[in-house]
Amino acid sequence: MSVPKRYQRFQEDFPEVASAYEAMGEAVHHSGPLDEKMRALIKLAISTGARMEGAVHSHARKAIKVGCTAEEMTHAVMLALPTIGLPSTMAAISWLEDVLNKD
Repeated sequence: MSVPKRYQRFQEDFPEVASAYEAMGEAVHHSGPLDEKMRALIKLAISTGARMEGAVHSHARKAIKVGCTAEEMTHAVMLALPTIGLPSTMAAISWLEDVLNKD
């Protein structure tokens, strides 16, 4: 999984901030009982609800890396439908498909 160029530049320009941000993310991920796949699906769902295209792409790639299936990821996105509505969910599905169809 390649790191987006924008984030690479952030790491170069602000190495201490990037390091602290990454450490916080690791601490949050390991602060509770959820396994890697569940955490990945939750992050994908959060990104969907927030309508963050780049985050959906990123979390879909991370979910694949930890073994989530296309069906699991699609279900995580579809669970947002009653809450965020059809147009937003359709957008998130298209962003997920950007990643799934890349292979």
